Amino acid sequence: MKTTEVRSSGQRMLQHQKNLLVLGLVVSLLVFSWLKIQTDKVARTRVPGSSIIYLPSGKYLKHMTFGYSSLAADLIYLWAIQYYGTYEITDRFQYLEHIFSIIAELDPKYVDPYEVGALIAVYDAHDPKLAYKILDMGLEKNPDSWIFPFQAGHIAQMQKDFEVAREYYRKAMEIPGAPPIVKRLYANATFRTMNYQEAWEMWKEVYETAQEDWVKEIAYNHLYRVKSTVDTEVLGEAVKKYRERFGRWPADLGQLVRAGLIKEVPKDLDGKDYVYEARTGEVKPARVWWKR
Repeated sequence: MKTTEVRSSGQRMLQHQKNLLVLGLVVSLLVFSWLKIQTDKVARTRVPGSSIIYLPSGKYLKHMTFGYSSLAADLIYLWAIQYYGTYEITDRFQYLEHIFSIIAELDPKYVDPYEVGALIAVYDAHDPKLAYKILDMGLEKNPDSWIFPFQAGHIAQMQKDFEVAREYYRKAMEIPGAPPIVKRLYANATFRTMNYQEAWEMWKEVYETAQEDWVKEIAYNHLYRVKSTVDTEVLGEAVKKYRERFGRWPADLGQLVRAGLIKEVPKDLDGKDYVYEARTGEVKPARVWWKR
């Protein structure tokens, strides 16, 4: 008899807990719906971005969701996608950082909003710095996730801001689990910042540690690019100095050695001579760097 009573009491308690969970869910939905309705009533001509400015910070909103902060993050995220896709709202990007910071506070491990928010910032709002801030937020909340600095590096690379790209790729590269391509992108960004020595060292490391032939091929071609860039710049400067001294272009690169402008004429990574045009003083690699 006592066993039956205990079992019945446990079942009632379990049912009571389920009822509380359902009630909490309903209340959370009602609160969010009410908040959405009220903010949408504010005239946009009076308050720019009125649909979202009255949402509190995620820190405070989290206490209003009765433990359903992840659900609230989902709802706000879906709302944000619809809101930022409404092109008639011309000032919709003014509070972009605010709305995605709310989602980050409600559900820090929710990866999609960071990524989508950054894409909206860079491609719709044309604000790469805001994209970096959103992805930085993702990295701060998820320090073991290489994807955020990797994507920031990609955005910077697309913007041709190779100094920023290099720094983000470095961050991604240092996080355990980052794929090998991150190191290659870092090496490429380093080359684009004209840090040739480090670029050479990075591509040399990639070449020496690569397991696949195609990766070795990529690394070799980049090494060719680095060496040929350095060599042709040195030769080009020497050719200009020769012209300044003698009033004409050298007949061949060997004259640069005889004039004491360089110690020796370097060869490219394939062991071939650089191409020299005596009529113009132009020095070029023997081949394009991406072909072998």
